[in-house]
Amino acid sequence: MRFPAQLLGLLVLWFPGSGANVAMTQTPLSLPVTPGEPASISCRASQSLLDSDGKTYLDWYLQKPGQSPRRLIYQVSNRDSGVPDRFSGSGSGTDFTLRISRVEADDVGVYYCLQGTKYPFYFGQGTRLEIKRSDAQPSVFLFQPSLDELHTGSASIVCILNDFYPKEVNVKWKVDGVVQNKGIQESTTEQNSKDSTYSLSSTLTMSSTEYQSHEKFSCEVTHKSLASTLVKSFNRSECQRE
Repeated sequence: MRFPAQLLGLLVLWFPGSGANVAMTQTPLSLPVTPGEPASISCRASQSLLDSDGKTYLDWYLQKPGQSPRRLIYQVSNRDSGVPDRFSGSGSGTDFTLRISRVEADDVGVYYCLQGTKYPFYFGQGTRLEIKRSDAQPSVFLFQPSLDELHTGSASIVCILNDFYPKEVNVKWKVDGVVQNKGIQESTTEQNSKDSTYSLSSTLTMSSTEYQSHEKFSCEVTHKSLASTLVKSFNRSECQRE
C-alpha cells in the first residue's frame, strides 16, 4: 500500500506507536551497527494484520535526515524497486522482522514499520540505526557575540563541537567561573554518512547588558574520547572591538 510523501509525514508526526485499534511496537529503538555486520528490527502488532483478502499489509520505511520516508518493503516481504537485496522482510500474524544482511554507512536513518490492514493506519515508534566506529575527539570552537548583535541588546556565545563519536557528550557553560543553567540551547546533527561522526552547537544567550557585566566565558566539554575535560574560553575585554 503506497502513500504520498506528504501523508507519510503527517502519519509519522501524528500517529506514532498506537491507536484505537492496533498498537505497533518496534524493538530496539536504537541500533548501533558496525558496517558489514547484519542488523534486524522487530515489529509487533497488538492484533493480527492478516486481511480478509488473504494479504498482510505490513510495510517498512526508512527516513533519512532531511528526506521524506521511503518505502523499502511492502506486504511483509516484497522489496520496492531500487531497494538492495541486502534488505528483506519476514513474518506473519502479529510479528514481523526487517533484516539487513550487510549494513552500509548509507543505511543510517530511522526505520518504521507501518500497518495498512486496519484503519486508521499506524507506524511503529521508529528504530534509529547508527553506524558504530572508533571513538573520535571533538574539535571545539568558541565564538563571541558580534558587535552588530550586541547593538540589538542581545548576546549569543556559541560553542561548536565537530566530528565526534559516540554521540553522547556533555557541554557545560561557565561565566566568571559560575555554571550557567539558563539561556542555553543545543542542537546535534544527524550522523554524518561519510565518517559516521556527529556535530553539536551549544548557544548561551543573555542580554548585552549582562554580557558586558562579565569578563570570562567558558565552554567545557566532557566526552568519552577525552582523557580530561576540554575547556575553551575567552576574556571579553581582550577580544571585544568597538
